[in-house]
Amino acid sequence: MSRSPLSGALLLLVQWIAVDETAFVETTTMPMAPSLPPWQRIAEEPWAREVILGLAGRFDERAARADIGRLAEASATLARLKTPLNVVAWYFPVEIDPTWAEAQSLAPLLATLPRPLWISVYDSTNVGPDILVQGLMKWLPADVGVFFQDGVGVHAREPRIARHYAAVLSFHLGKDRVRIIAEAFRPQVGGGFRSATIDELRPQLASYAGYHVYLFDGPHYLSDALVGQISAAQAARGIPAR
Repeated sequence: MSRSPLSGALLLLVQWIAVDETAFVETTTMPMAPSLPPWQRIAEEPWAREVILGLAGRFDERAARADIGRLAEASATLARLKTPLNVVAWYFPVEIDPTWAEAQSLAPLLATLPRPLWISVYDSTNVGPDILVQGLMKWLPADVGVFFQDGVGVHAREPRIARHYAAVLSFHLGKDRVRIIAEAFRPQVGGGFRSATIDELRPQLASYAGYHVYLFDGPHYLSDALVGQISAAQAARGIPAR
């Protein structure tokens, strides 16, 4: 996590506080990581005045989907822990896309988790926003919000198309229930990913004006120099970065 605050950023989204049964907070319910994040220091940062706290997940998506019952149970326990953070909402970090036919089995499990609660959604097969939201509306509880992963970083779509997805989701679910995850990376020649440049990010973020936007992800792709460039670009447009 960068110490350099984004201009206007007040909210931090933490992907998870436990992954593959290793906790990054103090707990007696599972093994803890050898070194924990400096939560007290993070809580004092201007960009973490409010925190959406990710709960229990797995690095491997298939493994996570196959173990949603245990992850939900662990998440409910983790959500009761006290931390120095000002937690304003929770995030259940098992990602949803149209290929997951059993996604509806999440509904009763999400009911066991605290509110406000968010999940994340992406469109890996380009079914389009209408089919994507129709699938969600069949089972997603009405009080659970959606982080839409824009797919721009993996070149799945252009920012203007990602905004259209957000607009369709907002129309059906309500704008208060939809936020955008802006992928701050791009494919790297030779394989893997690199940080997006400011010239790549500027039009991406500008396309999402009017929405809450979260850059993914800080530890890997947001250097202090890039954060400064984003801050300047957002400040010039009068748009708070998150």
